Amino acid sequence: MTADWDASSVEIKSQRLRLKPFTAVDADEVFAAITPAITRFMQWEPPRSSTAFAEVWRSWLAPILEGSDLHFVVRSLVDDHCLGLVGLHAAKTAWPEIGIWITEDVHGNGIGREAVAAVVAWASEELDPDGFEYPVAEENMASRRIAEGLGGSIVETRSNPKYTSVVYRLPNPRR
Repeated sequence: MTADWDASSVEIKSQRLRLKPFTAVDADEVFAAITPAITRFMQWEPPRSSTAFAEVWRSWLAPILEGSDLHFVVRSLVDDHCLGLVGLHAAKTAWPEIGIWITEDVHGNGIGREAVAAVVAWASEELDPDGFEYPVAEENMASRRIAEGLGGSIVETRSNPKYTSVVYRLPNPRR
């Protein structure tokens, strides 16, 4: 990233999606999309209120501006509807970590794979890391298919209080 990094100028487009860094304007729509079902395979518990979520998203803003920890809001190109988030954590490292959640109403339509592939392509071009880490709950077969479809291979397992995860390494497609 250059010294004149400006998160507001980042926009990633794919065939059906537009991804931009999270801003305070996105907060209500993102919060409304967070459900217990989609957070089942996430390390964190869903915030219980918009006030609790505000504490979370406010902690994202400075790292987004620095370009070190990015939270991209995934939106439909057709109607600008919020479809979820893709995180690119430790973005300036050799192996940034990708995380994703997609709203339940579009599960099974390839939105998750398209969003992750778009972020991988963008980050590969802009940041040129060695590759990407993608931790996934062992039981989350849909997310595992995303990693495997993007050429990922399992390099380790991790345990947390909610589940055991496998960590995929995804290649940088530019290398």
